[in-house]
Amino acid sequence: MADRVVAKIASRAAREALGGERGLLPYAVVAVRAGAARVRVAVELGYPSDLGAQCAAVRRHVATRVGELTGMEVPDVAVTVERLHSPRLDRGTVR
Repeated sequence: MADRVVAKIASRAAREALGGERGLLPYAVVAVRAGAARVRVAVELGYPSDLGAQCAAVRRHVATRVGELTGMEVPDVAVTVERLHSPRLDRGTVR
């Protein structure tokens, strides 16, 4: 299976893990070697929130979904937080 196909699956799985939050679609890069997929996902998260818990949820969900949908082993999912967004900042009410 092509790396870009698995990356698309990983990106959608990361979005599912975040509850379909508005914001940027998570971006994934995948390297498939010998039936195993190593995944890197970049996400945008809400702030304030438990960033560690959200990253762990993304990591678990991406590994599970990619494994289920591709039949590949997913030994590694690296999550990078690209951006934080705050409802207060989005509305422009910060003083």
